[in-house]
Amino acid sequence: MATKVVDLRSDTVTKPSEAMRAAMAAADVDDDVLGADPTACRFEAEMARIMGKEAALFVPSGTMANLISVLAHCDARGSEVILGHDSHIHVYEHGGISTLGGVHPRTVPNNPDGTMDVDRIVAAIRSTDGALYYPTTRLICLENTHGNSGGKCLTVEYTDKVGEVAKAHGLKLHIDGARIFNASVALGVPVDRLVRAADSVSICLSKGIGAPVGSVIVGTKAFIHKPKILRKTLGGGMRQVGVLCAAAEVGVRDTVGKLADDHRKAKVLADGLKKIKQFTVDLSSVETNMVFFDMADPRISPAKLCQALKQRNVLAMPTSSKSVRFVVHYQISDSDIQYTLKCIEPWRKSWPATPNRSVVRPTAQAS
Repeated sequence: MATKVVDLRSDTVTKPSEAMRAAMAAADVDDDVLGADPTACRFEAEMARIMGKEAALFVPSGTMANLISVLAHCDARGSEVILGHDSHIHVYEHGGISTLGGVHPRTVPNNPDGTMDVDRIVAAIRSTDGALYYPTTRLICLENTHGNSGGKCLTVEYTDKVGEVAKAHGLKLHIDGARIFNASVALGVPVDRLVRAADSVSICLSKGIGAPVGSVIVGTKAFIHKPKILRKTLGGGMRQVGVLCAAAEVGVRDTVGKLADDHRKAKVLADGLKKIKQFTVDLSSVETNMVFFDMADPRISPAKLCQALKQRNVLAMPTSSKSVRFVVHYQISDSDIQYTLKCIEPWRKSWPATPNRSVVRPTAQAS
């Protein structure tokens, strides 16, 4: 039995490091709603610099960051946003853009690599000739990395091409960059270059970066003025928020450099799972810190597997009736990876061998 819990449910489960806790305790704070918190101001300026944008705004969550960004770009009710059918904004954020903003989602199919075909994006843009009948297209949203595609990375060439489409049609481009640093590291492309085409980007601080709370929105100074108002409208204005920004500062400083090792461990984990005949794993799909695998034996359910692993102090999440997801983060060690594989090992002899089948992509997965 493991002496600790190996938590592979998500990279959102990390605990604050000692350095984060110390920074939080020592943070110089003031009222951020009044724009006076020095730690928040310093952190926002640093995030804007890193991302190659003019300004940044700290918000409580990734869902709020995306909601605010969409509402800021689509500031007239009846606006329309083009986004992937399997994107986090569309599937997992409670329809907030419609519920709270009156923004209509126009979905385009996501490919297995998380992209949308550019010609389909163009075809989804509403013609002004139909303004009497149709919503007005104002925004395109991309997601990088793409969670439901297994943490796949959108290349800078693809992002630039979508940015050119948006600009040519007078639209804005928002990137849900919850794990944008994972994409930057995996692609070997500086993060500011990767998002250069975007008018706004949301960055989650509590996923791969490992901070306990928060996300950041970046864009021009003129743009960030709108999210600042919307943040207050949605109840996201916080007072001595430097306590949280201090932990995020440490995460950006200390954890981004560990992401490549997270990706390496994910590949080791996937390779080990591939050797088990009762699972199907597409090794080529493991680009960052996520590993999706399917049950090849219909008698093995994801829920049953996760329950058995839990009894051995390994936590994981089913993603569908056939699939399980493991997510590696900086608090998962090499020995944790080997322990996880060892926990599965005793069942190999009791499970009948079955032929490999094509991998079924997950249809549902949050965060």
